[in-house]
Amino acid sequence: MEAQDGTQQQHIALAHKLFLLTHPDVDDIEKVRLRDEVLDAVKTRDMASLYESLAVASVLEMDTAVLDRMRKRIEDELKTLDDKIADAEENLGESEVREAHLAKSLFFIRIGDKEKALEQLKTTEEKTVAAGQKMDLVFYTLQLGFFYMDFDLISKSIDKAKNLFEGGGDWERKNRLKVYEGLYCMSTRNFKKAASLFLDSISTFTTDEIFSYDTFIFLYRPYKHYIVGQSLT
Repeated sequence: MEAQDGTQQQHIALAHKLFLLTHPDVDDIEKVRLRDEVLDAVKTRDMASLYESLAVASVLEMDTAVLDRMRKRIEDELKTLDDKIADAEENLGESEVREAHLAKSLFFIRIGDKEKALEQLKTTEEKTVAAGQKMDLVFYTLQLGFFYMDFDLISKSIDKAKNLFEGGGDWERKNRLKVYEGLYCMSTRNFKKAASLFLDSISTFTTDEIFSYDTFIFLYRPYKHYIVGQSLT
């Protein structure tokens, strides 16, 4: 997985800031700070399509020069990635070909191009044999789903992950999936199931890419009463 250093994925952090930026209960002075942070993240990650949509929604101000620079960097980086894929296919092995395609998938995730990211993840999956690596691709898809609040994509990805685990799978990824599913259940107001899944994950929490352990406990506490006879110690 990208960024295994125990920190939240940048696009997940950005999704939270976007939520706060459009929430009516957030103070205007706080929104000024959030707007600056969102703009900085969008520019740093070359999220051209998101920048355009936020400008249309009057969340950010459009600067065509900034947009043009982002588009140019995207074009240049895509050419570099495609060249690496071509070189791997011509001169290297299957593992290197997969890694080159994965790099392109992560690039589309970084710039917030949902459709191209999903398409490239599918291409990467076709070149993936190991179950664990296939599971990691599902986690990337789930992160996209949560960023865009695409509950259909999230639900289908959770089902796909469970099917992958029917053939085996390591406990760490299985426990991480419980957190993702718990977050989905919480978002769809299935609080009892969310609480149960979160409870199962407390002692083995490793899902730092979507939120910290402290945030995880914060999310769990309001719903723990849904589990009869159990509480957080």
